[in-house]
Amino acid sequence: MRFSRDQLTLILAALPDSAFILTRSGRYAALFGGADHRYYHDGSSLVGQSVFDVLAYDKALWFALEIEKALASQALHIVEYSLAGSDVKGLEAAGPDHPIWFEGRVQALDFPVDGEDAVVWVASNITEKNAVEHQLRLQSETDPLTGVYNRRKLLDVLAVEFDLAPRIRRPTCLLMFDVDNFKAVNDELGHSVGDDLLATIAAVCRRALRPDDVLARLGGDEFVVLMPATTCGEGELIADGLRQQISLELQNKLELFSTISGGLTEISRSDAAIGDILRRADEGLYQSKRNGRNQITVV
Repeated sequence: MRFSRDQLTLILAALPDSAFILTRSGRYAALFGGADHRYYHDGSSLVGQSVFDVLAYDKALWFALEIEKALASQALHIVEYSLAGSDVKGLEAAGPDHPIWFEGRVQALDFPVDGEDAVVWVASNITEKNAVEHQLRLQSETDPLTGVYNRRKLLDVLAVEFDLAPRIRRPTCLLMFDVDNFKAVNDELGHSVGDDLLATIAAVCRRALRPDDVLARLGGDEFVVLMPATTCGEGELIADGLRQQISLELQNKLELFSTISGGLTEISRSDAAIGDILRRADEGLYQSKRNGRNQITVV
């Protein structure tokens, strides 16, 4: 079946996603589709203007570079980016009132547009998909009881730091701690109280730790704090501060006279694997237990 020019025009207008013709210099030469204001703004006012006219310079430059990549490769080029209606000068207000995540599928055209090389850039709204993926990622990385990282995520982060710290000669220390006599709390007061205790500990740590510190629940009542750019001397001060704050908060909030014991160690060039660091911190933890609990041991 052959379509008439009018039919082709209607087909292009009915495209579910916005399809831009963009020249090498970043000029919007044409726009097709993307008429549903639940998902897209009306971008017809952009035609004839340049990305440098309507976007902040850094964002416009990013678009120009991605266009150049698609032209250079002559293959399908796929990117993801975020853009809000307020980011684009002169765009009509009708449309989503929040930043939108897009997947851009960019393909070079084999003919010039107004004397310039050009691409077709199809922008698909993937905001809902990204939100679902983000939620799934959070669920796979976090401990549901405390909201902190789980063991799996800790090992991923620790692997990166294990590789990075020696190469850039940055001290990094790791604290492993658990709750003294936690089993007795569960046995005598019930698991719900034990859960409240663990959640309270996580909340204290989140408040007390620095932005770059990484907190994770290793399992049971065991927690780990990874402290980048921190010597053992500095880490010991932080760890002892946590020990005191946790004990005080458990007493004030839950009326529990519980304490923690921990082991602190620094990543060493002699460590052959992540397990070496965790084993050393674990040894420090149990040394604290043997020495009477409610303390941090540096190993």
